[in-house]
Amino acid sequence: MDKTKGQALKEKLFNNKKSGWETVSDSEKQEIFKFADEYMYYLNSSKTEKEIVSTTKEILLKNNFKDLKTVETLNAGDKIFYINKDRSIYMAVIGSEDIEKGLNIVAAHGDSPRLDLKPNPLYEQEGIAYFKTHYYGGIRKYQWATIPLSLHGLFVKPNGEKISVIIGENDDEPTFLISDLPPHLSMNQNDRKLVNGIKGEELNIMVGSIPYSEEGLSDKIKLNILNLLNERYGIKEIDFTSSEIEFVPAFKARSLGFDESLISAYGQDDKVCCYTALRGILNIENPSKTAVCVLTDKEEIGFEGVTGMWSKVFDTFIIELIDKMGQNRPNLLERVFSNSKVLSSDVDAGYDPGFPDAFDKKNASVLGGGVTIVKYTGSRGKSGASESPAEFIAEVRKVFDDAGVPYQSSDMGKVDLGGGGTIAVCFSQRGMTVLDCGVPVLAMHSPYEITSKFDVYKAYKAYEAFFKI
Repeated sequence: MDKTKGQALKEKLFNNKKSGWETVSDSEKQEIFKFADEYMYYLNSSKTEKEIVSTTKEILLKNNFKDLKTVETLNAGDKIFYINKDRSIYMAVIGSEDIEKGLNIVAAHGDSPRLDLKPNPLYEQEGIAYFKTHYYGGIRKYQWATIPLSLHGLFVKPNGEKISVIIGENDDEPTFLISDLPPHLSMNQNDRKLVNGIKGEELNIMVGSIPYSEEGLSDKIKLNILNLLNERYGIKEIDFTSSEIEFVPAFKARSLGFDESLISAYGQDDKVCCYTALRGILNIENPSKTAVCVLTDKEEIGFEGVTGMWSKVFDTFIIELIDKMGQNRPNLLERVFSNSKVLSSDVDAGYDPGFPDAFDKKNASVLGGGVTIVKYTGSRGKSGASESPAEFIAEVRKVFDDAGVPYQSSDMGKVDLGGGGTIAVCFSQRGMTVLDCGVPVLAMHSPYEITSKFDVYKAYKAYEAFFKI
């Protein structure tokens, strides 16, 4: 039956949305699932920002990237990386054009919400030893009780010795836990608001219960724990002063659903964009403009610190590129930045059908809809927003259209409910043109976040295409 004039017009003019899975062939579906398996392996080996850097470095070295510190000169086509304090990593493929014409940058962050230890964490009380914690980033505290936790961290001694510790990821290792009240005794707790169902000072992690076997001592359980740590790692209590110990969910990344179309995993905000951006730049050969991939730290607490995106270390990295390309001249850095284009590759809160009241459905990204473009971030009245100009959004749309990358446009939830920010502001304040573009996520900032394998794969294709413009 022929379409009516109105039906044809509606098909032409409306932004008709449908599941991306309806558009894929059997062979592409196999490629999507293969890519997802590789991504989940990356997640399972890279739960912290330091592990993201370490794993990424291994991948780069296997793909002919060189440490910038080992390179004296740079030429078109060269592939290099630069590590900032083992917590951020920047990588580049040198373009054939004068660097003054700008960079094509895709930037993600490797840190995720977690539980850090307080400076003096270990204590015992009524037969149990605990670690005191200080949560990192925006978490819903009640979600972190009664789930298995693993310890990832680093002790550094005054003599410079570094001791890396990971406990709880393997099946033959112990895990750790924050307890909660049984429903039989929780009448008073039930009267709390959800935000205080578990309070920050109640996020104390159980680490042991056996006392040291000697009479007449106090704090015998604490002593036994310290003795075990000393025997295994040479650690004393004072060494917590110069440590970075993080507790993260001990869950493994897994396929989700009967059709295995989804991924459930800790830390997909924003490791999903780390991996897809990394895979994208691995494919870049002899670009016109220099392609730069950034995996930064400290996004979840405001981009601060020497390894965050506000740090001038990123500027130092670009200056070193300029120097080793033999192109340095007065004010060149500022001109490079003003001509650069950036995708701030961060996740978006995807539409959750279980909680429709939190979203403006017409302006929400959906799982399986492809990458999402976010014109502006911020909270409520765009407070703290980075807003992308229409001209750049149109340019990015063309890049994606030409590459066959499906995309959707979204806003984070209803206007008055909250919102969020990304590292886009850090680039825009350096004079660069920026657009937020990432993957929709359900249960964002929870211990087990959800993405679509279709969206993850298409993010990889989107970033690869952007690097090539």
